[in-house]
Amino acid sequence: MRFTPEQQRFAQAVREFCARECGTPAQRDALTEGGAETNSPDFLRKIAGLGWLGISLPEEDGGIGGSFVDECLFLEESTRGLAPISGYSTGLTAAQTYLRYGTAEQRRAIVENLCAGGVEAISLSEPGAGTDLASARLQARADGADYVLNGQKTWTSVAHLADHLLVLARTDASGPKHKGLTLFMVEGTAPGLEIRGIDTMEGHVVNDVFFTDVRVPASAVVGTEGAAWEHLNRGLGVERVIIAAMSVGAAQRALDDVVAYTAEREQFGRTIGSFQAVRHRLADLATEIEHCRAFLYDLADRIDAGEEADLGTRSSMAKLKSTEVAKRATLEAMQLMGGYGYAREYGMEGQVRRALAPPIYGGTNEIQREIISRGLRSPAAKERS
Repeated sequence: MRFTPEQQRFAQAVREFCARECGTPAQRDALTEGGAETNSPDFLRKIAGLGWLGISLPEEDGGIGGSFVDECLFLEESTRGLAPISGYSTGLTAAQTYLRYGTAEQRRAIVENLCAGGVEAISLSEPGAGTDLASARLQARADGADYVLNGQKTWTSVAHLADHLLVLARTDASGPKHKGLTLFMVEGTAPGLEIRGIDTMEGHVVNDVFFTDVRVPASAVVGTEGAAWEHLNRGLGVERVIIAAMSVGAAQRALDDVVAYTAEREQFGRTIGSFQAVRHRLADLATEIEHCRAFLYDLADRIDAGEEADLGTRSSMAKLKSTEVAKRATLEAMQLMGGYGYAREYGMEGQVRRALAPPIYGGTNEIQREIISRGLRSPAAKERS
């Protein structure tokens, strides 16, 4: 698609801001406790001051009121710029469910917090229910006018920084596993809530979350009791588009860095970028990234137009392809940079580590292939439907 002049200027402004504020390893280390964290609250609030957060969220709920294309531009360029704001994309994902099913008070609380640089988390996975979310067992028991939550969640991104957690819990275990699931808005400081970080290749991103008699009012229910499975479907579809936008940015950053390196690094009396074997590998990467970008923004444009009938399948395609391309781009860049690609000083090893997780989270790419395959029907079957 063609971007408007305003969108082009916006993308350029985000790019220049990231280059100025977090463009060097020293700057990023200072913002992330030497790489131990992936989200800098101070940096997130600084971006909030520019009015860039919540750009796609509705004005009536406290957002900016822009398009989802605008949002993807921000996600792509901030990821390309290595901005330490992992908490924002997680909150943006949670917001999709609040916006469609939450009360007016819930929507405004979440949107205003995101736009101000706050962090929101979504807590779905459990030790025995990762890809199979319908097997969630965390219990929410009605007790008078309240609910009491007991159990464990795991792999909850940025829970240690979150103001609220959107929690999937079981309120009825008597029927099919897809039924009886309910969403709750839980305060990040609620009594009985314990958050323990999980060490990963990327530092402190995800957490185990333990619920011991966590009491929440009935007003904390998001949407309809027992209907969480239906409520989550659209939000998780948009999450895959969010991940795709960030992956396009990650792939582009790897390409930017390796192109710059191969233009300067000399071997056998010439730059390694002048060798055909290197040029062709870079050409393949550039082509793959452009195809991912075109598909991403076509999908974002469809979301803006309300054309979401095939959002599930197409968002799975976007997430699958973009995350695989980002992983390949960083690994190719590391290989072409040789020992320098492996050294922390040059940053590519960090890009590789960050690119390995997206094919796993947001629904593994194996599950994305399953979703896509289910959407494949013969022309005759489509006509009958």
